[in-house]
Parts: sequence; structure tokens; C-alpha cells
Amino acid sequence: MKGKRIGVEKKPQGNNQFINALLEKAIHLLQQKGATIIEIEYVDQINALSAFEFEVMQYEFKEGLNHYLATAHAKVKSLKGVIDFNKANEDKAMPYFKQETLESSNLKLGLHEKKYVEALNESHNGSKKILDSVFNENKLDAICGITIGPACSTDQIYGDRWGNSLTMPAAASGYPHITVPGGKVYDLPVGLSFFGTAYSEPKLIGIAFAYEQASKNRVKPEFKKSFL
Repeated sequence: MKGKRIGVEKKPQGNNQFINALLEKAIHLLQQKGATIIEIEYVDQINALSAFEFEVMQYEFKEGLNHYLATAHAKVKSLKGVIDFNKANEDKAMPYFKQETLESSNLKLGLHEKKYVEALNESHNGSKKILDSVFNENKLDAICGITIGPACSTDQIYGDRWGNSLTMPAAASGYPHITVPGGKVYDLPVGLSFFGTAYSEPKLIGIAFAYEQASKNRVKPEFKKSFL
């Protein structure tokens, strides 16, 4: 990590004091090991593209699932088949939540559709442009942050509560991203992410490995009835 320039979003990833404390601890360790931490601003710009990213996800989800199920050894052969099965078995298949995302994805016509191409351009090229600018202007080797909050419990009233995630920038741009153990919150594991520009995998692996060896955050998984 010595001499590496690592960017960290200036704006907090949320208001959870324990998650924020983990990031502060990680930043301190990176600095101890010789890295230079650069405060940057990029998350709001990336988040502004989230609607396009979701649009792309729906098109590609339908295309990929239909392709897989068409040759799979299963009675259901398409996304529509999954939807119809769920409706026919609603009491067992979806007693608490329905399948709005499946149904909206099934309405997409295909990867040739103009709306998909436009959304892909906005999401993919837009996020690459934002990240390239941040990396170049700040001469960064990587960007770092909490991957996402701890795994959420199944809530049959409100659903999942994901918290703030650092996975979208790399996912939308197609840039490399690596996650290593970042510590625990509420006795549940939380990851620390590093991502970079195209073909920076060797550098990222080196930084992530060095952090992992220095932090010793990796612990043996446990099986518990409850974490409360």
C-alpha cells in the first residue's frame, strides 16, 4: 500500500455510527501502511444514473433468464413461466411480497430495443466517464469504501433494508472491484471494497491483499440462532 493514492467519498455513506467507524478505522490503517487518502466526490453523480442502471438490469435479466431456462432441465422455460407459476401458487410462492420486478422485466422487448441501448449508454458510458474523470484528476490507484451494510434480517412487513452500497459504480462501468473483510457491525460481517479503472486488477489485488493481511478482519464464520 506504500505510496498508493486511494480515494474515499467525502460524503458519509450513511448515518450508522458503527459502519462509519469501520470505514474510519480502515482509512487509518491504510494511512499507517503508507497510503495517501484523497477525499473525492463522485457518489451523487453515480447515483443519478441509477434509474438507467435498473432499466438495463431488467432487460438483461429477462434475456439471460430466458436463455438459461430454455435449455435447463426444468418444467418452467421462461420468465413468463416463472411469473405464471408464482401466480398459480401465490399462497405458497409469495405469501408476503409479490413479483413486481419480474413482471416489469417481462414487459421488456429485447436487447435490440432503442430504450435499452439508450439506457445502457447512459449507465455504462456515463459511469465510466465519471470514474475516469475522478481517477485522472486525483491520480488515484483505487477508490475505497464500505461495500454494503450488514446482511438484513427477513422483514415480512417492510422487506429488505439494504443500506448504502458501493457496488454500483463498478457494476455499471464494468470496472474491476474486489471486496475483503472490513469488520463486524451488530456481530455481522461487513465488507470493504476497492475498485479501479479498466485492467487495474493486479494493482487492486495487491492493495486488497495488503489491507487484508494488515487488518486481520477475517474471522471464522459462526452459526447463531440470533444476533440480537
